[in-house]
Amino acid sequence: MRRPGVVAACVAVVMVGGLVVTGCAAEDDSSAPAPDQGTPTPEKAEGQGEEPQGGRSEAAGSERGDLITFEFEDRSQAGFEDIWVTWTIRNRSSEKSDYTWEWEAVAPDGKRLYNSTEFTTAVQPGQTATGESPTTLKTPNLKINITEFDRTKSW
Repeated sequence: MRRPGVVAACVAVVMVGGLVVTGCAAEDDSSAPAPDQGTPTPEKAEGQGEEPQGGRSEAAGSERGDLITFEFEDRSQAGFEDIWVTWTIRNRSSEKSDYTWEWEAVAPDGKRLYNSTEFTTAVQPGQTATGESPTTLKTPNLKINITEFDRTKSW
């Protein structure tokens, strides 16, 4: 019977596949803190950053500056935790835009306790949009990091 040879070949294929997948999964774990309320977000120097998305002529580094505030709001009452995230976005581009960003809540010891993705759509040029989203967090006393932020042309 040739079963041991077939089994050995299958094991070898699975091991090589696992190594390839593991290598592809490596990523940069760096993240940027959320803007403080009333503090303008620093922009990248001109010529740095990603290419503009959706055919826009604005520099990609200015996208992140559109997120004016992003913070926790404690709506807890009667002993029940009720922590929300709230945000304000101002579209400083010349086109109607959609925004998507990923964020994480980090404890003082550096442990990530929560992460999520937020969306704001169809924001007109010069328009300011606000939003909110509930969380399952038990305390608002955490650091917020924006791990990814994208603005795309709204159709």
